[in-house]
Amino acid sequence: MVGQLVFLPAGRQGSSQGGVMKYFVYILISEKRSNWSYVGSTGNIDQRLRDHNSGKTISTKAFRPLRLIYTEEHVDKNTAYQREKFLKSGIGREEKSKIIKNYHSGIV
Repeated sequence: MVGQLVFLPAGRQGSSQGGVMKYFVYILISEKRSNWSYVGSTGNIDQRLRDHNSGKTISTKAFRPLRLIYTEEHVDKNTAYQREKFLKSGIGREEKSKIIKNYHSGIV
């Protein structure tokens, strides 16, 4: 569930519900190329997805259009970033692969 957006200085925007900032870890897949995915974290998932799909993010530009298939909500930026790093690690990639497989199977 996404709360209200709270506007903060550049790089500090997140969503807020009840005064608590929310940060997200997300997984994108390419609708153009199979077997490609991207893991990131942000305080504004809607804007970040628009940035990815508009080509503003160099690392994902060639793989557009992108589909958001998974999000996790975290209470702070550091926790979200640590989870992002985990999903990019060896054992975390296995978990990411299961998430993607479940998405394609219609389980997510």
